[in-house]
Amino acid sequence: MSAVRTDAAGTDATGPDPVGIDAAAATASVETWSGKDRGDENFPVGSALIRRDLRPHVHAFYAFARNADDIADSPVLAPDDKLARLDRMEAVLLGRADAGAPSAARLRASLAATGVTAIHATELLVAFRRDATVRRTADWDALRDYCRYSAMPVGRYVLDLHGEDRATWAASDALCAALQVLNHLQDGAADLAALDRCYLPQDLLARHGATVEDLRRPAETPALRAVFDALLDRTDALLAAAAALPRGVADRRLRLETAVINGLARRLARRLRREDPLAGRVKLRRPDVAGALVAALRFLT
Repeated sequence: MSAVRTDAAGTDATGPDPVGIDAAAATASVETWSGKDRGDENFPVGSALIRRDLRPHVHAFYAFARNADDIADSPVLAPDDKLARLDRMEAVLLGRADAGAPSAARLRASLAATGVTAIHATELLVAFRRDATVRRTADWDALRDYCRYSAMPVGRYVLDLHGEDRATWAASDALCAALQVLNHLQDGAADLAALDRCYLPQDLLARHGATVEDLRRPAETPALRAVFDALLDRTDALLAAAAALPRGVADRRLRLETAVINGLARRLARRLRREDPLAGRVKLRRPDVAGALVAALRFLT
């Protein structure tokens, strides 16, 4: 008997994930959900802080991003297959195809209902296509450019969904980039082991006498710690720029959510200063969440 799973788009699928299909002619879903969901993320995704009527739309955007990310991060799909599947998701999202990507169809309906542009979702696909073919990051500028497509569109989408002024984009971009870099620091060893992918800037590694292979060690070296700290310095600067975001947001509930996320990011950055991400995954704990929420309450007034 084949197993039944529920994918991130909320549809039932029977049997194993469809591997090796021709996405251009696919009638089945090209999406290969990893099993991760909103609860597996470091930071709130469409949480109860978001207006109830907008939450389903945030969840639709997340499901699309999650499924596309899972394609790019698949350890069994070939790069060309990944690209074909991502192309199929874009085709369904933009209405050039009707079948093959349930989460893209769901997001297309959501965008039609809300009037939000599809550009934020298609920009995410730029990053996932890079992930399918690019395994190293040259320098900080290259990493920031990756964040421009992998993370910043998420914040811009949420702001557009709420009808916020696009003057908020700069602070949101800084926050989203910080979150992405923190994730790279958390998962650097796992990314290298599973996908031979490293987001740590190559010039920064060389400057401090570290190598990509140091990420395969059971514990960080002094040189690798220097790289981590240098990236955390950059992240702290991003979070300082992001501090303006809550005050710039008009929607009261979204203001609180952005303040909570900023607080969580600061706490995670501090943990990554103190803890070794090679010895074990550095993650937030309940006191971090409680502290971030309490500190964010001042933005309600």
